[in-house]
Amino acid sequence: MSFEAHSCPNGHVTYPRHTVCPKCGEEQTEIVDLTDEVGTVVTWTTSTATPPGVREPNHLAIVEFNLGETNVRALGQTTDPVETGDQVTPVFCKELRDPGAGIREKESQDWDGYRFSPV
Repeated sequence: MSFEAHSCPNGHVTYPRHTVCPKCGEEQTEIVDLTDEVGTVVTWTTSTATPPGVREPNHLAIVEFNLGETNVRALGQTTDPVETGDQVTPVFCKELRDPGAGIREKESQDWDGYRFSPV
């Protein structure tokens, strides 16, 4: 599984994917794999009042990836506390939350994804 952003024919990149590009209205058809990219923490927060099944405290960050001619930002959990300006990389996590703690059926949800880890 890769950490995917998407782009349109005009080179605009978004995360998460949009059906059409919010900047130009073209269809987003290309996958941009961010799995091996290093990003920079733009801002962060720590939540101590988390939804059922989400770890507490829950560290979150907005991370910006520089892709040459364009940048893309992603919001996600962090593996450890971070500071603004820290360099991070996406790391796969099998369960971002406890699947048994929610009100939905475990089989109806994707529980895996990516967290950001300091470099």
